[in-house]
Amino acid sequence: MPFTLATWNINSVRLREGLVLRLLEEERPDILCLQECKSPVDKIPTDGFRALGYTHMIARGQKGYNGVAILSKLPIEEVGAEDHAALGHARHIAGRLENGVTIHNYYVPAGGDVPDRDKNDKFGQKLDYLTDMRDQFHADRPARSILVGDLNIAPREDDVWNHKQLLKVVSHTPIEVEHLAQTQDAGGWVDVTRADIPDGNLYSWWSYRSPDWDAADKGRRLDHVWATSDIAQAGGGSRILRHVRGWEKPSDHAPVLATFDL
Repeated sequence: MPFTLATWNINSVRLREGLVLRLLEEERPDILCLQECKSPVDKIPTDGFRALGYTHMIARGQKGYNGVAILSKLPIEEVGAEDHAALGHARHIAGRLENGVTIHNYYVPAGGDVPDRDKNDKFGQKLDYLTDMRDQFHADRPARSILVGDLNIAPREDDVWNHKQLLKVVSHTPIEVEHLAQTQDAGGWVDVTRADIPDGNLYSWWSYRSPDWDAADKGRRLDHVWATSDIAQAGGGSRILRHVRGWEKPSDHAPVLATFDL
């Protein structure tokens, strides 16, 4: 059964409901995973999504920050919601499709501005969150699973606009990249996007601080689609919708899509 999955840090689902509807109308993914919804679950504006055929939703929400949701045309059953590092944050939701595939939707902490856990608690929380993810995957190795979300790390040199300049910038520091690699290895995860697009610069996030984000193109690939090795070969058609970053009052992230035939 082929299905297309999209992941998008929406930076407030209520503020950008219209953009979500536009994406659903134009791209028609079967499943849309959202991060940074910034809304309690009961306040997520589901009526418009349902009208477009997205009649299934599982979510974890918080007022004003964090929050993850999976909108789906396909029946999906909630099977987990982890609180890694005991932060009390709504940063993970997992659902299982009728074909047995589990979808994990993650929003890893951004980590603040200073890449030093002794000076910046948020950076320590980010590393601890990734360590907990790693340990869980070691203890219960996933199978027939897809992991998506804003992982807030650009691991490869060509996942950032300037590798050398960003080595001391949160999201591309060696310690973060190593933590992410350990997490990926623990679950046997395959980076589906880079399996499809192995070469060249690739970004999914451009800062609001840039007066002309498109021309400057100082991006980072913070948003990811992974799959366990037993089903990774079924993934394809990967793409990042860069133009969505240019919509009116956009998120600073662009949607990332992949199609699986399972």
